[in-house]
Amino acid sequence: MGSTQALLTGLTGLNANSRNLEVIGNNIANVNTTAFKGSRMLFSTALQRTVSIGSLPADRTGGTNPLQIGLGVNIAGTQHDFAQGAFQATGDGRDLAIDGDGFFVVRRDQDTLYTRAGAFRQDADGNLVTIDGDQVMGYAVDNSYALIDGDLTTLNIPLGARAVADPTANVRLVGNLNAAGSLSGGGSLVTLSGTSLTGLSVISGATNPPGAGNSLETDSLLVEIADPETSGQAMFRSGQVLQIRGATKGGASIPTAELEIGAGTTVQDLLAFFNQALGLHATGGANPDGLTPGASVVTSTGTIQLVGNIGSVNDLELATSSIRLLDSDGSVDRLPFVSSKSQDATGESVRTTFIVYDSLGQEVAVDATLAIESKGDTGTTWRYFLDSGDDSDLDLRLGTGEVSFDNSGLLLAETPVSVTIDRAGTGAATPQTFSLAFSGSGEQLTSLADDPSSVASTFRDGRPSGTLDDFSIDRDGLITGVFSNGLTRTLGRVVLAKFTNNDGLVEQGSNLFRQGPDSGEAAVVTPSTFGSGAIVSGSLEQANVDLGQEFIKMIMSSTGYSASSRVVRTADDLLQQLTQLSR
Repeated sequence: MGSTQALLTGLTGLNANSRNLEVIGNNIANVNTTAFKGSRMLFSTALQRTVSIGSLPADRTGGTNPLQIGLGVNIAGTQHDFAQGAFQATGDGRDLAIDGDGFFVVRRDQDTLYTRAGAFRQDADGNLVTIDGDQVMGYAVDNSYALIDGDLTTLNIPLGARAVADPTANVRLVGNLNAAGSLSGGGSLVTLSGTSLTGLSVISGATNPPGAGNSLETDSLLVEIADPETSGQAMFRSGQVLQIRGATKGGASIPTAELEIGAGTTVQDLLAFFNQALGLHATGGANPDGLTPGASVVTSTGTIQLVGNIGSVNDLELATSSIRLLDSDGSVDRLPFVSSKSQDATGESVRTTFIVYDSLGQEVAVDATLAIESKGDTGTTWRYFLDSGDDSDLDLRLGTGEVSFDNSGLLLAETPVSVTIDRAGTGAATPQTFSLAFSGSGEQLTSLADDPSSVASTFRDGRPSGTLDDFSIDRDGLITGVFSNGLTRTLGRVVLAKFTNNDGLVEQGSNLFRQGPDSGEAAVVTPSTFGSGAIVSGSLEQANVDLGQEFIKMIMSSTGYSASSRVVRTADDLLQQLTQLSR
């Protein structure tokens, strides 16, 4: 019966419009939800009741059209509106919005989900998470702060926890060297002997006896050097330690140094120990007095000569009490050498100390000494000496060389000096190498007549250890950390997921979406590439709901509902009249 079918048709209208009101209500309710994407419901006609499909025109009659009566309305489905929402500035760099297409990738337990809501914060472990604790995924960095592209992992930003240092690579030393200063007559001359009157010799039957007329030679064993105070006894024993403590150079203390004496330790080993521990630089030639810098043995007398480098700041002081022989328990056995100084180091010179940083941010002190070596018609030549007590091995010496100036006191060559420091056993990268320049940025080392000489380090890169204080995220998702020592380092990258069909995503609630059968596979990309949007830091995307449009749709849906209810009522009236015919 037609009236009955009209009831059912009106019912489909009631159902469809009530469902539409649910969608509209959801949109309006989420008008303040971060990055909410509104939905719309679409209707389609229900099956048609076909009375006639129509007929073809005949010779004397025209054709007829189909006669079909609709059976109501169906809900065809819903569609999300993924149009861009407006941005709300928050001023918090952890709040992120996407300007364009794409979704943030997050992990909840073992599930990978996607969201446009970027109100992120760090948890107790420093992981970047959503308001519900879902971990934000991206690319991390290795121990050298290099991005590991393609390896999707949890983004970790441990403020106040992670430390970083930057080793020194460049140092600049400038100032003026007094060209009118006096030339050196020579370096310090210190003699070490067995007593104040006699040198050293070996015991009878020594493994390496000296040649004819000699008392001591470089291959003589220390454990076979005779005790000048006890006939036939050796002065040194295997297992003892020779210690230098309290020596100075130009008034500056020389670090304590020790030589462990073994059965095979020779006089040559002792000479090398003195050279390294006292910082006696080999210059490839003799001092002006004809003596060659370094430690040597006078074989005929059995004495040891210590010849220092030129320049008054290289003046060596090594008292008898500064050289001690220690037993294995650390107690002092004796003062094995009598020290006498017969010449002071002279000549215009200057010394400065600067700090460099190793890979762990530890301070390493370097002494730089410059002494005038020669004057001529073409200018002056100075010699630099570089030493460091923080070098991890025994040797204080880092290097020596010449610096030449023209008649105007200007550098003839501006090539930097490469300096290498041993950092073995400190935990830092070893060896550490840095470049020492004598010019740069409009300043340079000069040699003019100006008393006194004065030099200083005016530039040094590298930084001590610092902790992570803050971070920022740029449009490409790159996370840059700012450390308390002023360094900046890459900490990771926020990535975006792109889908072929955003409408195919399945909404999970809590601003999350899951990959659906019709969405296509997620393509994880760097922001601003492959058609993805850019990251906007310090902002959140607002809902894209247009309240005016929603109110209009609500009115239209309400009107449709009322109209469908009128159809039901009218059909009911017709049925009532029909039933009254039987009375």
